[in-house]
Amino acid sequence: MIKGELNEERVVIWDLEEGKNIFENGWYGKLKEDGLELSLVEAVYLVQKKKISVKKTAFKKLFDHAMKIDKRFNIRYTVYKDLRERGLPVRTGFKFGCDFRVYERGVKPIKRGPKSAKEHTKWVVFAVPEDHTCSFQELSRAVRLAHNIRANMLWGIVDNDGDCTYYEIKFISP
Repeated sequence: MIKGELNEERVVIWDLEEGKNIFENGWYGKLKEDGLELSLVEAVYLVQKKKISVKKTAFKKLFDHAMKIDKRFNIRYTVYKDLRERGLPVRTGFKFGCDFRVYERGVKPIKRGPKSAKEHTKWVVFAVPEDHTCSFQELSRAVRLAHNIRANMLWGIVDNDGDCTYYEIKFISP
């Protein structure tokens, strides 16, 4: 079992070779010079799948820790897990103002330099509970954001039973 260490809002795998293996076999985390840095949502998923362990921290304890840091973690994790289990490469979407960036199956989302149309982010995903409400301005911003990076916008709606339904909203120019 590959071992990671909880570091506030991240889990770090200090063994560079093991970290590189996880990174290249699923596009998890950020590969750094001294190891692999995983977001909490990635780490919780990998712990649940028994791909990694986190020192002195069982799945429930790690999940509860993430919930203390991010009140939306349960919703975000449900959508993340659903997308991953559909076989899609998923990356965090923080710098794009969304929860996740999702790529088509088979795409290597970390490629630098020029990319073909297929290699770009396919969807930007916002994870929300079924009772979420938003203004038209918020919806418009989300759609425009996705359109500007040549992606489609998805709302990942999590119902009270923990099931995900996705709604795609597109920008249409009259």
